[in-house]
Amino acid sequence: MAASKGPVQPKFTYELTDPMEVKIRKIATQIYGADDAIFAPAAKAAMKRMGEIGLGDLPVCMAKTQKSFSDDEKKIGRPSGFNVTVRGLEVSSGAGFVVPLLGDMLRMPGLPEVPSAEHMKIDGTGRIEGLS
Repeated sequence: MAASKGPVQPKFTYELTDPMEVKIRKIATQIYGADDAIFAPAAKAAMKRMGEIGLGDLPVCMAKTQKSFSDDEKKIGRPSGFNVTVRGLEVSSGAGFVVPLLGDMLRMPGLPEVPSAEHMKIDGTGRIEGLS
């Protein structure tokens, strides 16, 4: 049994000291099965700036479609023969990681483009209209 062998040391995909681009490429190729990661100019600029202000050693948490290991929701599952496109990066400084944004996806899936609150009204008596 695996449990009887005792604790296992984790094997990390990248070192925290790896450059941000290397971290992202390692996740894309070793975990997602991509051939490579392509970086848009905005992503390259963000990586450069993060390095300059001391955020280059932060861990990475990729944001991509939940339907595929690629950045294309039409490529269901774990496809092969694809590249992921990193269009930008965000820093989650409170949580302490960087979020590469892959492909064309919403950052908050499941939320409508127009919030329901825009259709709600409260009259002078406190009666609420527009709830569904």
